[in-house]
Amino acid sequence: MGANKNVLKTYREVSLHNSPDDCWVIINAKAYNVTNFLNDHPGGDEVLLAAAGKDASEEFEEAGHGSAARLMLDEFYVGEIDPSTKTTVSTTTISSTYLLPKQPKID
Repeated sequence: MGANKNVLKTYREVSLHNSPDDCWVIINAKAYNVTNFLNDHPGGDEVLLAAAGKDASEEFEEAGHGSAARLMLDEFYVGEIDPSTKTTVSTTTISSTYLLPKQPKID
């Protein structure tokens, strides 16, 4: 019996499916099990494996997939993603010079 497609999936749950033997991706707030498509992906399995367990929406859209690829997704659909489970990661960077003690200016 297949996965219950009415149950919301979490980002954490999808992140656990990140190997060649169990590969899920998120595309536009939907989870897809693409494990059986790895060998058939026109861009190679590396593309899907790099996105395994992650949100690959941006990469999917940037690749310019057409209507045929979008229709194919239905075959791999496992459920909707619960948006409240997304964690935000800080992308703030601090220059290493910020951590150095302040030196007096030399005129």
